[in-house]
Amino acid sequence: MADFQWDPIDDKAVTTARILAADAVEKAGNGHPGTAMSLAPAAYLLFQKVMRRDPSDNEWVGRDRFVLSAGHASLLQYVQFYLGGYGLELDDLKQLRKWGSKTPGHPEYGHTDGIEITTGPLGQGLASAVGFAYAARYERGLFDPDTAPGQSPFDHFIYAIAGDGDLQEGITSEASSLAGHQKLGNLIAIYDSNQISIEDDTNIAFTEDVAKRYAAYDWHVQTVDWKKTGDYVEDVQALFEAIEAAKAATDKPSLIILRTIIGWPSPKKQNTGKIHGSALGGDELRALKEVVGFDPDETFVVADEVLARTRGAVERGQAQHAEWTEQFDAWASANPERKALFDRLLAQQLPDGLEDALPVFEPGKDVSTRAASGKVINAIAPIMPEFWGGSADLAESNLTTITSGSSFVPSEWSTHEWTGDPYGRVLHFGIREHAMGAILNGIVLHGNTRPFGGTFLIFSDYMRPAVRLAALMKAPTIYVWTHDSVALGEDGPTHQPIEQLTALRAIPGLDVVRPADANETAWAWKTILERRNGPAGIALSRQNLPVFARGEGEAQGDTFAHARGVAKGAYILAEAPGGAPDVIFLATGSEVQIAVAAREQLAGDGVSARVVSVPSLEWFAEQSAEYREQVLPAAVKARVSIEAGIALSWRPWIGDAGRSVSIEHFGASADYQVLYEKFGLTREAAVAAAKESLASL
Repeated sequence: MADFQWDPIDDKAVTTARILAADAVEKAGNGHPGTAMSLAPAAYLLFQKVMRRDPSDNEWVGRDRFVLSAGHASLLQYVQFYLGGYGLELDDLKQLRKWGSKTPGHPEYGHTDGIEITTGPLGQGLASAVGFAYAARYERGLFDPDTAPGQSPFDHFIYAIAGDGDLQEGITSEASSLAGHQKLGNLIAIYDSNQISIEDDTNIAFTEDVAKRYAAYDWHVQTVDWKKTGDYVEDVQALFEAIEAAKAATDKPSLIILRTIIGWPSPKKQNTGKIHGSALGGDELRALKEVVGFDPDETFVVADEVLARTRGAVERGQAQHAEWTEQFDAWASANPERKALFDRLLAQQLPDGLEDALPVFEPGKDVSTRAASGKVINAIAPIMPEFWGGSADLAESNLTTITSGSSFVPSEWSTHEWTGDPYGRVLHFGIREHAMGAILNGIVLHGNTRPFGGTFLIFSDYMRPAVRLAALMKAPTIYVWTHDSVALGEDGPTHQPIEQLTALRAIPGLDVVRPADANETAWAWKTILERRNGPAGIALSRQNLPVFARGEGEAQGDTFAHARGVAKGAYILAEAPGGAPDVIFLATGSEVQIAVAAREQLAGDGVSARVVSVPSLEWFAEQSAEYREQVLPAAVKARVSIEAGIALSWRPWIGDAGRSVSIEHFGASADYQVLYEKFGLTREAAVAAAKESLASL
C-alpha cells in the first residue's frame, strides 16, 4: 500500500475548500454548496494524494481520469482545480454561474480546461465513466497488449464521484451491470451516501441496499462510514485505504460507499435538503466560518501556506509525467508500428486507403441500407483498428458486427456464437440502450478511437439524453439506427418511427444521415468518419432498396450523379429533363426511389422535375450559399419533400408553395408495401403533390 501522509496544513486546505464553495454559492446567489462542502476531504484526497495527474497538462495521455457524476456539485472540482494549479483562480470561483465564466453551473467539457466530460443529467457521468474504462482497456489492447498488468504506460484508473441521485437513475443500473460483467478493474467510484436530495431525506423514495445491489453486479464493494461512532469523524485515512484496496482489486470495478453528512459542518443546515441546492444565507455562512475558525467578515480567503501546499500538485504531477514519459519512450522504441498507430490516432487522422476500401454496389440488385452498412463496416475494419462497436442485442438486425473481430468481453463469457477477448472489438451492450449511449460517449472522450453502437431508430428515444450530451460536447460518437420508418412493417406502431428523424434533427450539433441506397451508405460512412466535430446517427432501412445506376460525375441528362455528393448533405441525384426544373423533389432514404419514379411520370406529362437526394440536412446547411442555390434555385418555388415521417423539418426547405409527402400519424401492423400504399407514400402521391405545388404559384 502507498504511504499516507496527512498534515495539519491538509486539514486547513480542506476547510479552505469548504469555505470557498460556500462563498462562491453565496456570491452567485444560487447553486449547490452542500456536497462541495462535505465531500471536500474526499476531493482533496483524490486530487492531492491519489490521482496521477499533471495540472500543467490536462491532455496528458497517461493521466488518471476523473468524472464528477454529481455535476451539480461542480464547485467540488472547481475548487480543487484552483488549489491544485489547473488554471482556475479565485476570480473564476467568484464568477460561478456567471456569463462567460470558466465555472458554469455544471462541468462542461471543452469549456473549462481539465473537465473530462459534461455531467448534467444525473447518472450520465457514472455511466460514461464505464465507457472511459472500456476505452482504457481497448486502447491498452491496441497499443500494448503484452506488457504485464500495471506496467504499461497505458495503465491508469478512472475515478468517479457519484451521489444518491446518480444511483437512483436507471442508466447507472444498466451501465453498472455491464461494468461488473466486463470486470473493469480500472474503474473506481466513490458514492457519496449522504441520503439527502432536494426533497430532503431520501428515505421517502430510496431505501434499497446499494451495497448488496452492487455486489450482485459483481463489483468490489466497500463502505467507509464517517458516522459509524455516533460522532462525525472524517476519517480520510480510512477512505485512502479503501481506494488502495480498490486499486488492488484488478478483476472488478470498485464502489466505495462513503457515508457523509451533507453540508458539514454548517451549524443549522447540515443534513437537510436546504443546503443541497441553495445558498447558506448570510447568517448561516457567518456561523459556519465561526465554527471552523475563519473570519466571518472576510470572503474568498486562502492562506499563503495553504496555496503553497496545494500548488505543489503541479511539481508532483510534472515529476510523474516525466517518469511516465521515460516509460512511454521505451515502449515507443520497442513498438514502432504501434507508435505510428498511436500518433495517427492522436493526430485524429484516418488511415490511408479509406476511400479505396469502400465497397461499390452494382445496380440491378436491391440492397437494404442496413445490409450495405454492414458490408461497409467490414470493409473499413481491416484498415482501421480504432474502429469498433456493436449493438444493444440487435447485431443480426443492425448488422453491426465486425466479423473478423472477437467480442470485447472477458474470455470466460464466450458463447457458442461469440468468442470473448478482453481486447476484442465487437461490443455487446445487451438490451441497454440508455447505457450504450453514455458508454459510447465515455469511449470517445477517453481517447481517439471511433466507436459505434446500434439499435432500432425508434429506440433512439432511450438514448436521447446521451445523444444530446454528445452534441453539447461536440463528441464524435456514432449511432447506427436501423429500421428507420414504418417500412419495418409488421411489428406495428410501437416500433415504427414517425417523429424520431425530426426530433433528432432538432438537437443542435447532431448530424442525422439517411442514405438513399447502398452506395450512398458507403459514402455516408466515409463522411461520418472524416468529421470529428460532433456526433452522427446513420438511419438505415430494413427493406431492400434499388441500387441506382450512376455516372462518375454530376447528374446530367438521364445519368444519375455519383454518390460522393453525400458529403455535401444534399445533391442533384437526377437532373430535370432539359436541365431547367419546374419542380424539385427533396427526399431521403427509401423515399428517394419514389421521387425518381415521380420524375419519370411527370416527364410524360410535360413537367420537368429535378430529384435532390438529401441524406443530411445538417451537412447541406453547412454548404456555401452558392452551392445551395445551385441545388435549390430560389426561383424554383414548386418543391415537394418526401420522407416517411412527420414533415416538420422540411418546411424551411420547401417554402410556402411547397408540399410534403409524409406521415403525420402513428403507423400500423402490416407489411411495408401495404403501409406505403395506405399512408400515401407513393409515386402517385408525389406526382399529385408536385402538381399541387405548381398550381399554387
